[in-house]
Amino acid sequence: MKLKDKIAIVTGAASGIGKEIATTYAREGAKVVIADLALPAAEATAAELVKAGGQAMAVAMNVTDETEVNEGVAAVVKAWGGVDILVSNAGVQIVHPLEEFTLAEWKKMLAIHLDGAFLTTRACLPHMYASGRGGSIIYMGSVHSHEASLLKAPYVTAKHGLIGLSKTVAKEGAAHGVRSNVICPGFVRTPLVEKQIPEQAVALGISEADVVKKVMLKDTVDGEFTTVQDVAEVALLFASFPSNALTGQSLVVSHGWFMQ
Repeated sequence: MKLKDKIAIVTGAASGIGKEIATTYAREGAKVVIADLALPAAEATAAELVKAGGQAMAVAMNVTDETEVNEGVAAVVKAWGGVDILVSNAGVQIVHPLEEFTLAEWKKMLAIHLDGAFLTTRACLPHMYASGRGGSIIYMGSVHSHEASLLKAPYVTAKHGLIGLSKTVAKEGAAHGVRSNVICPGFVRTPLVEKQIPEQAVALGISEADVVKKVMLKDTVDGEFTTVQDVAEVALLFASFPSNALTGQSLVVSHGWFMQ
């Protein structure tokens, strides 16, 4: 078990990529915290992991709410004694041409992706520093951390920002044994992506089939979606890596779309 007795907080873990990462971590021996805006769904996911023989707990967490983030992390520390891994995964998507975005939509996107990453990192770092065990902080970026696409100005901006945050955390955390990384998936067929297909079809004036083939997957080497399992395996790699050799790095997981 690569993560035996490690304490891992995964935000947005009640569904999609976050749930698969939490499941993988639990399988590898971690004590997993399902941190999600939807507490009933988080509790259901935690119950599934416990039923399968894992160790899990649920906390309600709106990652844009400073008090809720701090209280959620404090509850984890009280229950299990610390934090070893943070996966800042919670995210949303809104698709428009830039000139149609409202300021409220712009702020919402940056708040969830960037403020959420900052607040959860700030809440977890003191516990990682104090433990003497170090830790791993993993941000869920995107190919859009490196590359732009039409209709996604705030999302692309936020995902680029995570690269800078991760590099800073890697430098500041090094003295305490804390590593930082960004996972940059291509299109993963989660509800977040499913919602984009009809939205982009309308915005671009093409069919939903063409959105998938000619927009989402056109630059992959095999025309395949990235899977939640693909992403979870990279999250396991970063969380369990035994040295600082990879700290500050991002890894694109995209079937060849955007090769670094």
